Amino acid sequence: MKRALVYGVLASFFFAFTFVFNRSMNLSGGDWMWSAALRFLFMLPMLALILRRGGRMQAVLQAVRRDPKNWLLWSTVGFGLFYAPLSWGSVYGESWFVAACWQVTIVAGVLLTPLFGQRIPLKNLGMSCVILLGVLLLQVRPGDKQGAEQTVAALLLILLAAFCYPLGNRKMMEHCPQELSTVQRVFGMTVCSLPFWLMLSLLALLRSGLPPVGQVAQSGAVALFSGCVATILFFRATDLCRGDPRRLALIEATQSGEVVFTLFGGVLLLGDPLPGAAGLGGILLIVGGMVGSSLVSAKR
Repeated sequence: MKRALVYGVLASFFFAFTFVFNRSMNLSGGDWMWSAALRFLFMLPMLALILRRGGRMQAVLQAVRRDPKNWLLWSTVGFGLFYAPLSWGSVYGESWFVAACWQVTIVAGVLLTPLFGQRIPLKNLGMSCVILLGVLLLQVRPGDKQGAEQTVAALLLILLAAFCYPLGNRKMMEHCPQELSTVQRVFGMTVCSLPFWLMLSLLALLRSGLPPVGQVAQSGAVALFSGCVATILFFRATDLCRGDPRRLALIEATQSGEVVFTLFGGVLLLGDPLPGAAGLGGILLIVGGMVGSSLVSAKR
């Protein structure tokens, strides 16, 4: 369990690059569609390079051929309907703002438990609600009507992403053969989500033309740090807790660390303004909820 917890926290650090780089690309005028699609288009050759030996790539493709419907469906849900709305939502505020909204996924992961024939871990749900309260406090922007409208738009988009990411991940854990490793599963999901990303790339090309060089370079960095390193760490952590809803809830709660990492990255690298007093209180609640969730799972 300790190893899974370490993997989860490390994943949250590398996932923070997503929010910082997406904010940077938005500030430079990059199209969010390109930001989303390029990440997964770059991930594919990176993962293929990792799996180039020992027939590991062929094993994934054989598994996909045996069950193409589930691979295509849940890969599109877990990758496509997760990252496209999240990238779109990043248009509406600072990097830490989007990272904070994204923590709704912690509650979503707990609420999805009954879909897999298990009971909702109520104590974990309680801690997840503490985290969600912190997220709501972080959204407080007194007297800012435009900011309020942007908050609603971002929350709607990120709410969709927040449910699709754990749903796609857990469904693929059910359908993916046990003999495939975490890296192989991520590679298979990347391959099977390609139709979605190619369609989004076409829309981006028609709307904005080719992406600028800076956006291509930053998308490559997101693909490496968040798409490969963070995703593999996170999926490995969830694999170690397979079948235990309380421990899965704990691993998903570690992703709240993204808010802290993104806050520092956005302020130091992009000059994002710091949150106010309510926002800082929200960050404390988020971290406290993560620690509380850890303690609850440890007792169980």
